[in-house]
Amino acid sequence: MPNITQLDQEFVWHPFTPTDSWLAAGFKPIVITEAEGSWLQDESGKRYLDGNSSIWTNLHGHRHPQLAHALHDQIDRISHSSFLGLTNDVAPQLAEKLCRLANLDRCFFSDDGSTAMEASLKMLWQFYQQNGQPQRQRFISLSSGYHGDTIGAMSLSHSPTFHQTYKPLLFATEEVMTPYCYRCPYNQARPEKTDARKTRRCHWECLDHVEKCFAKNSETAAAWVIEPRVQGAAGFIMQPETYLEKTCNVAQGHGAKVILDEVMTGFHRTGPLFSFQNEDVKPDFIALAKGLTSGTMPLAATLTTKEIFDGFRGDRSRTFFHGHSYTGNQLGCSVSLASLALLQEDNFAPEHEQRIQNLRHLSQRFWQLDCVGDVRQEGFICAIELVKDFSTRQPYDPALRLGALVCQQATLYGLITRPVGDVLVLMPPYSTSLSELEKMVDALYKAIEEVILSL
Repeated sequence: MPNITQLDQEFVWHPFTPTDSWLAAGFKPIVITEAEGSWLQDESGKRYLDGNSSIWTNLHGHRHPQLAHALHDQIDRISHSSFLGLTNDVAPQLAEKLCRLANLDRCFFSDDGSTAMEASLKMLWQFYQQNGQPQRQRFISLSSGYHGDTIGAMSLSHSPTFHQTYKPLLFATEEVMTPYCYRCPYNQARPEKTDARKTRRCHWECLDHVEKCFAKNSETAAAWVIEPRVQGAAGFIMQPETYLEKTCNVAQGHGAKVILDEVMTGFHRTGPLFSFQNEDVKPDFIALAKGLTSGTMPLAATLTTKEIFDGFRGDRSRTFFHGHSYTGNQLGCSVSLASLALLQEDNFAPEHEQRIQNLRHLSQRFWQLDCVGDVRQEGFICAIELVKDFSTRQPYDPALRLGALVCQQATLYGLITRPVGDVLVLMPPYSTSLSELEKMVDALYKAIEEVILSL
């Protein structure tokens, strides 16, 4: 058996990973070799609960038999064929289901969340250029947003951590304040041991910022780009109720389109199938990925309207000259169909609601820790924000990398998850039982206690 750690450290380049820390003498990464249900297993046989669904992708648990059967059945027929000038017998079925479920009309397949967002951006840009509104070139999105790592997706984002280095490469977009109730300068409420959205005292100044931005750009605004309900990589910032609906109404009232990044929030993560269905919203584009195949295969989809699609009809010059080698891949589409079937089973909705309530109940335990400033939850996503001073919301020094230290400590208790700064995240697979969820909360709680005591 080769020394995997040695091979990794000599030849592999990992994403979002500090190089010197990874190559430090004595550092030994966890090498995952197997998985089942909500559990991951390393090369020594130690098991860990998958606390972030393998970077927010796995819905139904690892090695789900129905997903495995769909994949194996498709491999026995064909794995992939070109989608350029050809179709196949799987992708159109998935496109129909996604469009009907989202109440949209057309589906464009790609590979991951970044490419799904990139496709929506380019579709809308070209639509305006060839349909009489070439002045609509201004995209408006939230501060600290993250929509992917391709050039267009980064341009729609405003995350200094992830994108500052590449700023000279990006095109200009408008940035508006994030509705971050816990740290909002307009929120006059004192900190309490509850989700800050419930106790906020403000006058919707965050909405005023959006309204002013669209008024200023009324003739040139192309789109409102937003992760509905939850901004993931921004720190799992969760929006106050009706913020999404109100801002989408503002954008569409000024003639702009709405692009929803449901890459992380889709497929019941926040409750309903798509997060925007929590509110009265009619999007023009939806980007889907991650949970689309339940973490089994790379696949993404951009859903849009008949209006946008018809804007590309006519002579050849109006063609959408954009695509991917693996567009409409049969393996990914087959697994996605199987995953959707699981989500539509009669018992899924009541069981999922029970999972959400279990997480809500168990997560209240984190309020016992003085270093926890906010515990917020949307559906089956829970975020715990660590602070140095509860009464003032003072954060810890980022140089401590406290969130990373807590998650590293949690592995000793059999939990794998990943922070966003000093915000700890629990986003388990739907296969997670009550006892497994209790183990996750217990492991994270112990890890926080021990790391804070060691400071």
